[in-house]
This record gives sequence, C-alpha cells and structure tokens, in this order.
Amino acid sequence: MQNDQSPRRYDLEERTYQFAKDVRAWIRRLPRTLASIEDARRLVNSSGSVGANYIEANEALVKMLDKAPLAGVIGQIPNRLALAGGWIDQPFVSRLNPEPPGSMVVAALEPTFRVMDRSGFASGTRAIAAKLWNGRLPDRPAAELVRDLYQAENRGKSEPSGSQDMIGLVYPGINRLDYDFAADGGLFPGHIETLRDRRAARWLERVLHVLPIEPRPEGYSPLGQKCLEPRWIGRLGRSGRSCFDAIRGMDLEALGASMNECMVCWEKILPHTVRHPLIKLDLKAILRAYQRRYPGAMYSGCGGGYLFVVSNEPVPGSFHVTIRLPGK
Repeated sequence: MQNDQSPRRYDLEERTYQFAKDVRAWIRRLPRTLASIEDARRLVNSSGSVGANYIEANEALVKMLDKAPLAGVIGQIPNRLALAGGWIDQPFVSRLNPEPPGSMVVAALEPTFRVMDRSGFASGTRAIAAKLWNGRLPDRPAAELVRDLYQAENRGKSEPSGSQDMIGLVYPGINRLDYDFAADGGLFPGHIETLRDRRAARWLERVLHVLPIEPRPEGYSPLGQKCLEPRWIGRLGRSGRSCFDAIRGMDLEALGASMNECMVCWEKILPHTVRHPLIKLDLKAILRAYQRRYPGAMYSGCGGGYLFVVSNEPVPGSFHVTIRLPGK
C-alpha cells in the first residue's frame, strides 16, 4: 500500500464546490432520456447539497461563538486583520503618493482568540470600541461607526491611529481601502471595495497561517526615522491592490508576492519597522527565513507582533483565523 505523506488540505468547501461542478459537467455528457432527465435532476440537487450542508454547519458554528464562554472574556467586537499596503492610510504617507489612490487590505475577524496587545491587530482600538459601544457593534451605518470610533481614539493625539484600524473592526468581509490625500485629507478612504465571496474568504482562512512572535516593546515607535520617497510609497499603495486582487482570484503566489513587496516598502520608508534599539529579536532574519521557505510572509505590524505566512502546506506553530462575513 502506498504511504501518502502529503499534508492534509482543509479545503472541504472548495472541494465540494468542485464536486458539484464536476457532476454537472458529467451529466451534460449523458444521453437524454426520460429516465436520465429525472435521475440527473436528483443528482444535481444532491451534489449541491453536500457543500450547502457544510456551509450551513460552518455558519452555525460561527454563530455559537457569541454564546461561547470565551466571548464573555474577550468580548464580541471583531478583531482586525491588516495585510499588504499598511501605512498608506496615514496622511503623511499618502500625500506623497505619486499614483493615488494607494490601497491596503483589511479584514474583520471573528473573536476566536485573545490577541496580544501591541501586536498589530488594533487591540487598542478594539478596547475603545468595546467601552464606547458596551461590547457590541451598534446597528448603525458602518461609515458612521468608523468616524465615531476614529474621533474617540484620536482625540488629543499628536500621532493619530489610521482609520484602517476602525474600518477593519467595523466593516465585515475583506476590504480594499483606497486612500487619496485629495479626498478627506487622506484621513479616510475615498473608496472601499468589499469582497463578499465566501469561497475566497474560506480560501484565505486556509492559506493564511498566523505565527505569534512577540509584542512590540514598550516605548518603541517606528517613526523615529522616515525615508518617505514617493517611488516606494507608490509601490506600497500598489501592493495593497495586488493583495486584494490575489485574494479575489485565490492566487497563492500573487498573495505571497504582495506581502513580500509590502515588507520591502515598509523597510524602505520606515527603517525602524524591523530594526530598532528596543527590538531584541532579529525580526528581519525571521522574516527572510519564512519568505525563503514559503510563497510570502509579512508582520502584522511594525516591531513584530505576529508573522503572517501564506502556504498551502501546514506551517508549524501557526494557527488560522475566521473571517467575519457580511450578514453575520
């Protein structure tokens, strides 16, 4: 007997979808008789129900999260995931973009785990949201919630948090945020493109592996040294658009390339992203090691936090996230 050592792929939703398509393609090749037409109709319905039942079971599991004991500890406000293009949401960056708008990608996550503070998951913004809204997102337009939360967090701040933190918590699904300094002074995106495709979301959940590294040190700031060259800012904004397109097309190599490109841009415009006197780990060496082994990797934020790795294979020590889709 052949011993299959290939890693297991947890992509049942994708495989059931492909199964339903294959059944339909096979039925089209059958001779059309009274008996075969009726049998084919039943087979089509049955082939589609496999995936439908799986999706329904998954959604039921997600709904249970609000009632789970963990929800009472960490709350029900979503977490925020930020991928390629980060920092383009800051006006001091977007105003120098030679090719506006520049884009970045955020996604709302089901609160299935306790996020480390100071680790690039907008935990500070989430804590303010929980206090402001008593632990739940209000049933109001998302754009209003974003502006209310932005004002609550940044009142009196000399270095305000970018609006992508708030948008990533409030807007469900996977979102591309297009920032142009000419629109709202770059404080808020001029356009938000939302990806609601359940298959693309489940694909991203499967190929995105999250590795805890360590929180950024107390007193650390990535802004001590700035090299805001427009050509690198232009590339940063393009990395976000490429990232979103890769997720929509479920293209692993393109997703990895966009994340690698984002890290190059971060290191160019803000050199303290991975090297700083207060950072004791060799973040750059860790990043390069994973980028050599897998299609792509990037940090969840400046100074460490988590490392995001994209791969069809298991990544030792990592865990997966669950994306909150519209309608949940």
